[in-house]
Amino acid sequence: RDELNPPKRPPYHQVWLRLNETVGDAPELHQALLAYASDFHLLGTATFPHGISYYQPHVQMASLDHAIWFHRPFRADDWLLYSLDSPSAQDSRGLARGQFFTRNGILVASTAQEGLIRVVEDSAAAATVPAKD
Repeated sequence: RDELNPPKRPPYHQVWLRLNETVGDAPELHQALLAYASDFHLLGTATFPHGISYYQPHVQMASLDHAIWFHRPFRADDWLLYSLDSPSAQDSRGLARGQFFTRNGILVASTAQEGLIRVVEDSAAAATVPAKD
């Protein structure tokens, strides 16, 4: 996928991931690491049908909310499939959902994120955040 000139495509994809080193056995550690990783690819899925990417200088994106639910124990240092889709992206808002599955197909966590997605004419303006009064 060319992130600087992405084609329009359906709003879903799947990503395999795991830590490249083993970590301890504390479930809280694995949950924290998965919560961090859950932000990767999530909101970007909502941009697919529009042929835009957060790597483009004229695109502004910001997370408005992000939730994660842990359903079952898992290990972040073992392979997990992150299955993502976006049911809606319009009027400068995008909604994306994700599910994490073990290599055996067991659902271990679910995610949701809503974000601001804007295309601005002036790419320099896209990089700046207005000052608060």
